[in-house]
Amino acid sequence: MIQLHSEQERHRPLWELVKPHLKAGEMAHDQFHIERVYQWALKLAPQAGVNLDLAGATALVHDLVPIPKDSPQRSLGGEKSAAACGPLLDEVGYSDDEQAVIIDAVQTSSWSRGRVANSALGRLLQDADRLDAIGAVGIARCIACAQDMSNSENPGRFYHPSDPAGQSDRPLDDRLQALDHFRAKLLTLAEGMHYPLAQTEGARRHAHMEAFIRELALELSGTSE
Repeated sequence: MIQLHSEQERHRPLWELVKPHLKAGEMAHDQFHIERVYQWALKLAPQAGVNLDLAGATALVHDLVPIPKDSPQRSLGGEKSAAACGPLLDEVGYSDDEQAVIIDAVQTSSWSRGRVANSALGRLLQDADRLDAIGAVGIARCIACAQDMSNSENPGRFYHPSDPAGQSDRPLDDRLQALDHFRAKLLTLAEGMHYPLAQTEGARRHAHMEAFIRELALELSGTSE
């Protein structure tokens, strides 16, 4: 059971409605991902000028419709989750105005879609969700996603054998090589954080990922500093 804010009475019943929508066995987008994004949403709320109730609710419903990373509809996750969350929000008592703000935030938060968040709540959700994509937990989630996409017909691998870190001019393919996702997306996220707390934490996590790449290069070369 995830830890929810004790004073936000609508969060618990909302979470109970969200849980059945989570895809079993999908480690990168499981209940713990939701909890981490939720906790960061609450931490960022004061800087964003957003009340805790709306911040937490938005985090709880942001991945209501999970779409596999190798799906042609990969970029539509935010829009599909936004379209699906209204009835759940209505059931636990969020007003039409509150629902509209939450739905807009979820709809515009997706990195894959490349949309600009229209509100402070949308920017908060972007920061909270993207923080969970980088750092140590981001590396773990990256590998989990790669494993989900790998199968007997389209087997994946951790890295390109001659260019593990994706530093050459070859085309990146993060559906084949897990670590290509670092250059394709993850190492661009920290610079786009909106709020000071997320910027500080994002920089720390970004540095950890850069250190991971350096360590990987050392291990693969068979040398040490």
